[in-house]
Amino acid sequence: MSELDVIMPFEAGDRLPVVRKIRVSDVGLALASGFADFWAMPTHVVFLGLIYPVIGLLLAFAVFGLDMMVLLYPLAAGFALLGPFAAIGMYELSRRREMGLDTSWRHAFDVVHSPSLRSIVTLGLLLLLWFVIWIWAANEIYIANFGYHKFESPSAFLAALLYTPEGHNVIIVGNIVGALFAIVAFATSVISFPLLLDRNVGVAVAVATSLKAVVRNPIPMACWAAIIALGLLIGSLPLLVGLAIVMPVLGHASWHLYRRTVEAPEGQRPIYTPPDKGRRYAAEFPASLFARSRDRESFDR
Repeated sequence: MSELDVIMPFEAGDRLPVVRKIRVSDVGLALASGFADFWAMPTHVVFLGLIYPVIGLLLAFAVFGLDMMVLLYPLAAGFALLGPFAAIGMYELSRRREMGLDTSWRHAFDVVHSPSLRSIVTLGLLLLLWFVIWIWAANEIYIANFGYHKFESPSAFLAALLYTPEGHNVIIVGNIVGALFAIVAFATSVISFPLLLDRNVGVAVAVATSLKAVVRNPIPMACWAAIIALGLLIGSLPLLVGLAIVMPVLGHASWHLYRRTVEAPEGQRPIYTPPDKGRRYAAEFPASLFARSRDRESFDR
């Protein structure tokens, strides 16, 4: 099956990912390994991690600027739904460090050379769609309780949330619905993205393996989900700046949790490098600008 396969598995059926039974202690060890990776390459990771608080602050400014303060909390909470996809660079740095390879920050973008790139992007777009649906649902919950009323200030909106029955409904229903969205996103992506980075299996197999890992290890995975939620809460408190540390640590730890949960594939693990574009000649211009690579480096499973 060609490398363009996105949904169905690339690997043979008898070599599909095997999910292990793990313990809560494995979650702690994965988190410790995440901290170890962070300290081993803090400059690179902080540099990349700054992307997340900057995006969060831009979202906040956009919300207030558009007089949509009621969506600030849903946006901030829903941003975590995209975390597994946003942390793909952290997975690659941890993977390279595990293999004893160079962990310079530029290698965080080596995923663009992976045969699974289309599958990764496809799954990322599905998460983005899930995020958009969550924002729509949060807005509908607000309208169902407050209608189209616009509050004159954040303090007035906060007072309405805390001291009115409508506000209580928004808080309770919104958090319950948000939790359901988070559970679905977590169960389908906690293993999917690291697996796609490590093996060219396709979206269907990656999601199925992630679901299987959660079902087989409900308590450890619930603990990991709680750690993620607590970490994101702590990192968000000082104007989201703490996410520059929390997100990289969680990203690295997620890779190590994947490695403890899914058995490693047989054979040499892939190293992603730019494909050989072949020799080009001046006489071939401009056709050479659009020619496909003559000799593509094969994906070593």
